[in-house]
Amino acid sequence: MTTTSAPTTSASPVRLTAVEAENQPTVTPELEALYRGFEQELLVPLWTEIGDLMSAHPRSRAVPHLWKWANLVELAGRAGEIVPVGRGGERRAIALANPSLGGRPFATPTLWAAIQYLMPGEDAPEHRHTQHAFRFVVEGSGVWTVVGGDAVPMNRGDFLPQAGWNMHAHHNATDKPMAWIDGLDIPFQYATESQFFELGRDEISETERVTPDRSRSERLWGHPGLSPVARTHSAPGSPLLSYKWEFTDRALADQLALEKEGHGGTVEPGHAAVRYTNPATGGDVLPTMRAELHRVTTGSETAPVRETGSSVYQVFDGSGVVTVGTKSWTVSRGDLFVVPSWEPFSARSEAGTSDSDSGALDLFRFSDAPVFEALHLHRTQKDS
Repeated sequence: MTTTSAPTTSASPVRLTAVEAENQPTVTPELEALYRGFEQELLVPLWTEIGDLMSAHPRSRAVPHLWKWANLVELAGRAGEIVPVGRGGERRAIALANPSLGGRPFATPTLWAAIQYLMPGEDAPEHRHTQHAFRFVVEGSGVWTVVGGDAVPMNRGDFLPQAGWNMHAHHNATDKPMAWIDGLDIPFQYATESQFFELGRDEISETERVTPDRSRSERLWGHPGLSPVARTHSAPGSPLLSYKWEFTDRALADQLALEKEGHGGTVEPGHAAVRYTNPATGGDVLPTMRAELHRVTTGSETAPVRETGSSVYQVFDGSGVVTVGTKSWTVSRGDLFVVPSWEPFSARSEAGTSDSDSGALDLFRFSDAPVFEALHLHRTQKDS
């Protein structure tokens, strides 16, 4: 019988330093020798790490940061002139890189956000991935996303969710370029080593290269409070592929009107909000991401709120001042910013009729809340 021993390494990545500190062992030659043994066997004692591993509250690796929409669009337009769309690059999507995440294309440790840009007449080829995704349009029209053969129009204010592992492509049917934002759970699936990707067709068929006002999914599932009896939906994610702005806008306006009449319905005075939901289940539109639209009336300010998990916001309309932790910024249409885990967030509206169709500050938000809720780790705190 032969026996083997575990390999040893002289270049262990574990580095332990004995320090004189409260609740730490006394520094002695024996302790130093013990720590060298730990290093050789790739072991880390909890007593040297507990303050970092088990902190009193979340300490995100991400930091609050703001991206100005005007700068993003300008750079995306330049990319449109020199960077092709097709196999290899797949999409002309330019991701937000949080400054504290080492240059990775991640807005937060769990969320990806990018501006995507399609030139006139261009097609983005078909592919699919396990990452759940959505598109949100802050301005423009003329692009159709084709999901499983269903052509879905993209117009200002529309929210378009797409659960993972659905074949999809895009085509620009107009003579103007168009930009929108993509949101995906790429960092989450990357960290959990669960992602898959597969190429589809290089080109969609002529029968799919259509420009309907409403997709098949909208005609079937887009009727408030009504579900088709002949069709059930058990796949992850919403079967409705487009949530049109006209309905979102009306819901927010009605909440504020009811508030003025003395009835409930708003989150707090002057602050209306709606959540995009799956018409088949009533839950979130995607398994790993939540999406909402918030409207803050001029002169109103939201109470600071902390949440576990992270969020990315885009200003859909209006202007104001947003505060994330110790950072405050003046924002306007299209600007994007990050709220890391447990950083307090508040917004003050300074919108007017000159910079907002609604006369209020409208904020689109997406977050990783469904993941934290599924794991019973979601917590919210409203600061006084």
